[in-house]
Amino acid sequence: MSQDEKKSLSPAMEDYLRAIYKLEEKGASVTTSVIADRLGVAPASVTKMMKRLASMELVQHEPYRGVGLTPDGEKAAAEMVRHHRLIELFLTEVVGVPWDRVHEEAHRLEHALSEYLEDKLSDILGDPKVDPHGQLIPCKDGRVESRHLRMLWDLEEGTFGFVAEIEDHDPALLRYVAERSLFPGKKIQVLERDPYGGSVIVSLGEERCAVGQDAAKQIWISEQPQP
Repeated sequence: MSQDEKKSLSPAMEDYLRAIYKLEEKGASVTTSVIADRLGVAPASVTKMMKRLASMELVQHEPYRGVGLTPDGEKAAAEMVRHHRLIELFLTEVVGVPWDRVHEEAHRLEHALSEYLEDKLSDILGDPKVDPHGQLIPCKDGRVESRHLRMLWDLEEGTFGFVAEIEDHDPALLRYVAERSLFPGKKIQVLERDPYGGSVIVSLGEERCAVGQDAAKQIWISEQPQP
């Protein structure tokens, strides 16, 4: 997108693009109802915004089938995600904002971040690859490294792995995870699991803890340690 086209995007449009990007990032089926649930808005509002973004060739929207980003939409969304995750890391590592509060603070700042300040933050932080929650930070050109992650809830008993990423939009989840020391980089093993809606029992070295189903569906595990 050109600089003039970027300026034409409102903060609300950027929020929608980022929400679609994050859903696609996890391989989720992106529908208007899913977007509405993620953003806490009415489905009718999503439909109206999708029509507007489609007219700008930023999304492809087929009623009753789903939503997808166009190449231009993906580029614009990746830039917003980069802004958000760089700010989160800066606020956590430099300012000392707790990781369960940093998402909302970054959301307030991301729309105003200039390319100059984006580059300065990246330089200060050493061109980081992930944010405080383990989520990948897109490169300046929008590229993102590929990696294979599995949802904690989907892992079989006996599986070893490393906590790679945790969804960052729910402060209560992040506090829950922190209480169990399930930070990115932690090595775990699945000891037991209840397939009928209970919890997953995992070990962290000498300790073990129970992780509820809702939380286990928002924690992503890799086979190898992540950067």
